[in-house]
Amino acid sequence: MSTLLNSLITELRRGTLTLAVLSQLRTPQYGYSLVQLLEESSITIDQSTLYPLLRRLEKQELVTSSWDTSESRPRKYYVLSDYGVEIFLQLKEEWLKNSKELYGLLQGEDDHEAD
Repeated sequence: MSTLLNSLITELRRGTLTLAVLSQLRTPQYGYSLVQLLEESSITIDQSTLYPLLRRLEKQELVTSSWDTSESRPRKYYVLSDYGVEIFLQLKEEWLKNSKELYGLLQGEDDHEAD
């Protein structure tokens, strides 16, 4: 795969990963549980991508975090803030609208290729 294609795929995935992560934080999750949830939906995310993304979402006040020290190994849990839920729902609506529009365009491409 070319460097250009890799770069474009990374760019395409960046926004979708943010939405995917937000979608799973309606209930508290720690990093590894989040990776597992995403992988169940065939979405792979490296920890080197996930943790900076979680920190950015926290800085943007979309996500809050808290430590659970009741286990032998402390875990940092992340969950959507009220503001995060509001933004997630708006992003989801926008994503569904854009996906439908893009799907229509791409389906049209298939029709042109048959000509």
